[in-house]
Amino acid sequence: MANGTIAFDTLQTSDSVNTNTTKSIDTSYIFNGVPKAWINFDGGASSNYTRDGFNMNDITDNGDGDYNVNYTNNFSNDDYWGGGSSSLADGSDDANSGIVAPARTAHNVAFTTSSTRIRTVLQTSTASQPFNNGVVCWSALGDLA
Repeated sequence: MANGTIAFDTLQTSDSVNTNTTKSIDTSYIFNGVPKAWINFDGGASSNYTRDGFNMNDITDNGDGDYNVNYTNNFSNDDYWGGGSSSLADGSDDANSGIVAPARTAHNVAFTTSSTRIRTVLQTSTASQPFNNGVVCWSALGDLA
């Protein structure tokens, strides 16, 4: 049996159980509005253990709170959006921990189509310092190559 491609520009579902109506959504909205890559990893572990992710093939540890997240499938250009969060592994409520900054804006390192350099920091009363948070999450939206 040969595999083919089904092309459609609108998804249509029946909501007859609740409203007895048909609903639709433009597939370009779905395609453009979802992360093309995401990851949840342990930034405090020596091996940067990945808990789960999509379109990420590995993490490069550059030092305390400094990582490259590497994409399995490259982006078509370096103008994609990225954002994330992090927290302490013990679940404590530390409002000064958990800042994730793409190095593009915080450290003057450009995004590439194949990876993004991110930093996690601990904010003190006088400065921020690199910090290996136990839970680091990152996602990126854009067009894949």
